[in-house]
Amino acid sequence: MTEKDSLILRVEGVSKRFGGVQALDNVDFTLRRGEVHALVGENGAGKSTLMNIIGGVVQRDSGAVIFEGQDINFASPIEAQALGIAVIHQELSMMPDLNVIENVCMGAMPSRLGWLDWAGMSSRTEQVLDMVGLDVQPRALVRDLDISQRQRVEIAKALSQDARLIIMDEPNSSLSQTETERLFKVIERLKENNVSIIYVSHKIQEVLLISDRISVLRDGRYIGTLDGDEATADRIINMMVGRELQEVAAAAESEREVGETLLEVKGLSGRRFHDVSFEVRRGEIVGLAGLVGAGRSETARAIFGAEPQESGEIYLEGNLVKFGSPREAIENGLAMLPEDRKELSLFMEQPVRFNLSLAHLPRIARMGVVDGRREKQIANTFADSLNIRMAGLEAPVRSLSGGNQQKVVLARWLATKPKLLILDEPTHGVDVGAKAEIYRLIRRLAEEGVGILLISSELPVILAMSDRVVVMHEGRVTGSISCHDATEDKVMACATGLDTHFEIKEV
Repeated sequence: MTEKDSLILRVEGVSKRFGGVQALDNVDFTLRRGEVHALVGENGAGKSTLMNIIGGVVQRDSGAVIFEGQDINFASPIEAQALGIAVIHQELSMMPDLNVIENVCMGAMPSRLGWLDWAGMSSRTEQVLDMVGLDVQPRALVRDLDISQRQRVEIAKALSQDARLIIMDEPNSSLSQTETERLFKVIERLKENNVSIIYVSHKIQEVLLISDRISVLRDGRYIGTLDGDEATADRIINMMVGRELQEVAAAAESEREVGETLLEVKGLSGRRFHDVSFEVRRGEIVGLAGLVGAGRSETARAIFGAEPQESGEIYLEGNLVKFGSPREAIENGLAMLPEDRKELSLFMEQPVRFNLSLAHLPRIARMGVVDGRREKQIANTFADSLNIRMAGLEAPVRSLSGGNQQKVVLARWLATKPKLLILDEPTHGVDVGAKAEIYRLIRRLAEEGVGILLISSELPVILAMSDRVVVMHEGRVTGSISCHDATEDKVMACATGLDTHFEIKEV
């Protein structure tokens, strides 16, 4: 078989422009049968645009896409699915008010004599849910599932289509290490069945682990392709950003001074967390670690007044507080960046200007009328200080890359000058370049005396950024480890509830 015959997909000189932005510029890409081919690049590099062209979401301006020897230019994702191409998008396309069966089988619901074949759909759904290791009731509403479970339902939906090409765009962004390993096993089974996979990810180590080949895009251009056995993290990152860059910011040479206790949590209990106690000092970064479902986000939301607390006490600057809403928390100097920025933090159709200045609107409005000049000035100040890349302040925030959207949310909260900043997965779906900028910003805020509660599922981030690591397992704190004593083994031992010989030092 020739090289050409072994290819299931060829992309040749594809370009795409959105208004004044050149998203893709003469891009080439090839995919072999039964291959896992990773596509990497910073946010805004054009990865999602290329995947959307292959998957029929958008149409190319020029160039050719050849699938199974046929030049394709799908008018819709349905046409792509009919030909054997399934796409798992980074942003979930679930229907929360429908159940798992309906979401998995949407677009391919079998019927008998005019009636839906619920038994057949239920059986098929159970089969693909088992493939992704998800133990939920098929008739459960998607809105009742957490982000990790919704992500796996999306993967199951793609698997149910019996596709010959599956595009996975950050498929495990909300999965734990165990769940990611299960996903990789599913991918191996797909390879054995000669299914081809395009795997888009910002996690370089997993790309090295799972990929047969790795292609890099930068600023909408094709940079090159590496065979999996010759690729290294440094080489990939250099191709992505055009310079050497550490994924995790290096620890400061001299230790940062921390002040008195800012936040103290005593015996806090609520939904999915029990008897949680820890403290955060001024200028301290406290990492809150644990596996998905450990109760970290729920604990943080209760502190912020976004979830009810059943018992326990919260002290802010020595004063007992119990916030009935996020508004009360904000008024008392707290800010929180939630994990799901698009659902909970951003107005996607509104301009960048509006999203940046939102926290300032009460201060720059009179009689309900916003001072447009002042609003623009504030937006420009924060856009410049955080190096937000955009077409302009009037561009809709949905047009920004994931990293720049995250910076918009951060800028909004910084405008409130918080005493305590809660960051829940602040680099979720963010490329290595934007990650480094966000890490530097977090360190700078801590140096200015802001207390930081940092939630992350990425252990290297927790270990590199935190002055102290508080670990949770099944809703309870199982360890508090100083930065000097913290290792991946110790944190994982606490996160999995294992009894070990490690001495966990309370700080």
